[in-house]
Amino acid sequence: MSKLLPFEAALERLVALADPVPAETVAIAEAGGRWARADVIARGAQPFADLSAMDGYAIRFADLPGPWTVIGEAAAGLALDRPVGPGEAARIFTGAPVPDGADTVLIQEETARDGARLALAGEGPPHVGRHIRRAGSNFADGAVLVAAGERLSPARIALSVLGGHGRLTVNRRIKAVILSTGDELVPPGEPATGARINASNGPMLAAMLAHLPVDIEDRGIVPDDADALRNAFAAAGDADLLITSGGASVGDHDLVRPALEAAGAAIDFWKIAMRPGKPLMAGRMGQTAVVGLPGNPVSAFVTARLFVEPMVAALAGSATAGALPFRAGTLGAAMPANGPRTNFIRATMQANRLHPIDNQDSAALSALALAEALIVRPPSAPPAAPGDSVEFLSIA
Repeated sequence: MSKLLPFEAALERLVALADPVPAETVAIAEAGGRWARADVIARGAQPFADLSAMDGYAIRFADLPGPWTVIGEAAAGLALDRPVGPGEAARIFTGAPVPDGADTVLIQEETARDGARLALAGEGPPHVGRHIRRAGSNFADGAVLVAAGERLSPARIALSVLGGHGRLTVNRRIKAVILSTGDELVPPGEPATGARINASNGPMLAAMLAHLPVDIEDRGIVPDDADALRNAFAAAGDADLLITSGGASVGDHDLVRPALEAAGAAIDFWKIAMRPGKPLMAGRMGQTAVVGLPGNPVSAFVTARLFVEPMVAALAGSATAGALPFRAGTLGAAMPANGPRTNFIRATMQANRLHPIDNQDSAALSALALAEALIVRPPSAPPAAPGDSVEFLSIA
């Protein structure tokens, strides 16, 4: 029996199989959720000048406690056309450029005004520069706003716009093909009689990947027939990623590996020291990355969360695709010692504590639907007690 590949090594090798797809430059409205292919550089400082952070009056700090003569007004997008001199003040609104000569903003709540005469009616600003956003305090001209390989979150999209960009260079969207294999499967919605079951993995995988920049084509069910499988796999050669589910074990009807190889795929690894999901395989078929998931729905879900999502991120250009967001949590119930494989235990979160779900069967979708996290149990981990710290991955 061949040695099982450790989970961490499998993740590293799988991400390495996913060469980033070509770049394209798109309107910024189309760039959200993708990964930047090139650094996004600021085309100017922001703020472009010293701006008021409050509504009030622009004054010279040295003139406190006043009084002042109001000489004009500055609003957002409209600067005062003359400097502020000794004993003078300018009405100013949030976002307006601070006039030359002024160095502090006196908020309007601390003033009393009678025509052009302005007096202090409160304690006043405690120091020079109060309520002023300095030029370049957000970012400097030429600053890297988003580094290549970072995801363009809503905040980074807004930052890029503020930095002067209307188009961004990103990796193009990923084309992924999903194929479910097995004579026992029938399409969703059709009657499942006898030993047959509805194929749930395809819709589940499509839903799992929907938040990523991937165009998914679920090509349905392929029977357990070597020729049919080979032809279906070969027809997916135009995809960036081929995801199969089922037929990856070692039984007489598990034909996925030989069919992939007959279609021209080179299998990089097969079988991992983890539970659930041991029979996962990965490789390449020409320019197409291939990942073969187990057929059991829970195993398919867990391996998709741990491997397929990072693989899509790597194809899309993520610089940190293999860094799964594991976190530290507190156990709410006892757990027995673990065996020789990394075990991912489905769990709920109750009162900020992780509680393993009773039914850990790899076909128990009803239990998976309740789960909010995967508790990570390393190989040969000792028994754990309530209150112990454990690593987990959110799946809610």
